[in-house]
Amino acid sequence: MHKTPTISLIISTYNWPEALELALLSVKAQSIMPTELIIADDGSDSRTKHMVDKYRAKISIPIKHVWHEDEGFRLAKIRNMAISRASGEYIVQVDGDIIMHTHFIEDHMNFALPGSFVRASRVYINKETSKKMIQHRLHRASAFSPGISNFFSALRVPFLWRYFENTYKSKGNERYEIHGCNMAYWRKDAIKVNGYNELFNGWGPEDKEFVARLLNIGLQKRFIKLGAIAFHLYHKESSKKFLKTNVNAFRKSIEQKLIYCELGINQYI
Repeated sequence: MHKTPTISLIISTYNWPEALELALLSVKAQSIMPTELIIADDGSDSRTKHMVDKYRAKISIPIKHVWHEDEGFRLAKIRNMAISRASGEYIVQVDGDIIMHTHFIEDHMNFALPGSFVRASRVYINKETSKKMIQHRLHRASAFSPGISNFFSALRVPFLWRYFENTYKSKGNERYEIHGCNMAYWRKDAIKVNGYNELFNGWGPEDKEFVARLLNIGLQKRFIKLGAIAFHLYHKESSKKFLKTNVNAFRKSIEQKLIYCELGINQYI
């Protein structure tokens, strides 16, 4: 039986402290706490710092606030900076608009296996319900909550994990599909491929490109279905201004079987 890893939970955020507060409240409610919490802050104003400071006294684990100047969407860079500061062996990664199920960290911890990384599901919360949850600081949701999409993904059924683990969405191009807002990987594996590619500007698909390189070093992608449930608050879609250029870089990593990106986490380690 493999040893339970130490876990660094990384929450990425940008100028939405109201949503981040729900994420932090859901961290506080975890059945098993991570070793530490790292806020990967892509240039937010002082409101986010105040929110993080508010929860330092409320959450029983160390909280690190990793921040850089706001120079546009630089998620790859701030995630690399956060990973470099992580002390945990295993990284669980979410976004600041994610409300985590009470057993979220426990599920990721129990599912972790060397030689692999993990994709997990997200459950969408509609606009109206998201607004109410933020307004009333509600940080619990379930498959039976109003305004919830994909009911099946919101159910937690641990004894079925193994049925989906290696077969669900694992063929062809689906191998590269990942939800950067709910995934997990070993820190040493991220460092081996030099982390996220910081040549990616703007939204997407920096997470898929990262996954392509993890696959290229021989790691196995595993899907935790019906566990490690993440509820995603509604927001407008991000700008896709740089999407075409980013997609071309992603395809290059697949076609050329690239392992190491030039501009990555080695800048901070």
